[in-house]
Amino acid sequence: MKGVVEAEIVKVQGRAQASMTDYVVAEEPLEIRLGFLKNGTRQQKSISVTMRTPGHDEELALGFLFTEGIIAGAEQVAGFNRPPVRWKQARENVLLVDLADDVPVDLARLERHFYTSSSCGVCGKASIEAVRVQGRFELPDPAPTFGAAMLHGLPGLLASNQSIFDCTGGLHGAALFNMAGELLLSREDVGRHNALDKLIGAALLQQLLPLNDRLVLVSGRAGFELVQKSVLAGAALLAAVGAPTSLSVELAEEAGLTLVGFLRNGQFNVYTCPGRIVF
Repeated sequence: MKGVVEAEIVKVQGRAQASMTDYVVAEEPLEIRLGFLKNGTRQQKSISVTMRTPGHDEELALGFLFTEGIIAGAEQVAGFNRPPVRWKQARENVLLVDLADDVPVDLARLERHFYTSSSCGVCGKASIEAVRVQGRFELPDPAPTFGAAMLHGLPGLLASNQSIFDCTGGLHGAALFNMAGELLLSREDVGRHNALDKLIGAALLQQLLPLNDRLVLVSGRAGFELVQKSVLAGAALLAAVGAPTSLSVELAEEAGLTLVGFLRNGQFNVYTCPGRIVF
């Protein structure tokens, strides 16, 4: 299975021990390079290195570029390539995203050399301003609503679609549901923000954005970067199995996003815009 690596371990139970084969989640770097037309010539620039679980790399890059405001939609991407690299074994860890010739590129913006690990994200009050500047989809009026009883069943649906997590127990998941609670898409990755980027990238390819009548579920906490990405994708509701942060609540409130946390064991907390949930 892609994304899984075998490991020889010694399993200890009480005073007993046994050698056996276990499975761990794969974690490898992915360098995202951008190809674009500037002054009549094609140029390349490395813009991100992220630690990710291999698989769905094109969706990851697409979601990342969209939520960073570098592209406005999948139609601005002309194609994906694995460029030649010095070490052949590293080729699968480099992805070139070629933009269409008419897509403007702000080189000053690209001077931000993004480096994200499986446990970090962007935060700070200035980031809320950045989300506002990038713009977001307006939610429809009247606002979409979601049944509270339906929400309780979503974590189980996400878990049942996390095949790599079943093998390794060490992966984050993100899923997209419609108002009836039907699972539309799910993705998983060692990085929580990568899992959501993969989900948003897949939604872009399927022309599902804006997600203004759908909800996003994440398997971990609702950190600021996950709220930021959900807002930029136009989601009406973000639910998390774990806790939110103060800044994520602040951004969700300002953006009009319904934020749900601690969705597990038949209960949940609503932190912002509770009117979208029907009890």
